[in-house]
Amino acid sequence: MTNINHLRGGQPLNTTRTINHTKTTTTNTPQTTITEPQHDAVSLSSQGKAVGQIHQQLAAETSFDSAKVAEIKQAIANGSYTIDADKLASNMIKFEDELNGL
Repeated sequence: MTNINHLRGGQPLNTTRTINHTKTTTTNTPQTTITEPQHDAVSLSSQGKAVGQIHQQLAAETSFDSAKVAEIKQAIANGSYTIDADKLASNMIKFEDELNGL
């Protein structure tokens, strides 16, 4: 079997592998052959199950603060919402700097 050291060395990989996925059963009559597929099984560790549960919890939660959104909508509607241009510009520059790191 190929190990990870072959990947780092730039050497060609030998990926030839034979896997038999069927089980053959022959009955008493020599002309009848029944082929039954074998079933694969997967088992998750307790850590894997915990990660799955966390993922489900995060997916169920809202991704924004609906109370804050309602407050901003109200401020825009009544004309009291103000924009801090310096803070906006600073956040835009910060965002661009983060994108450059990707």
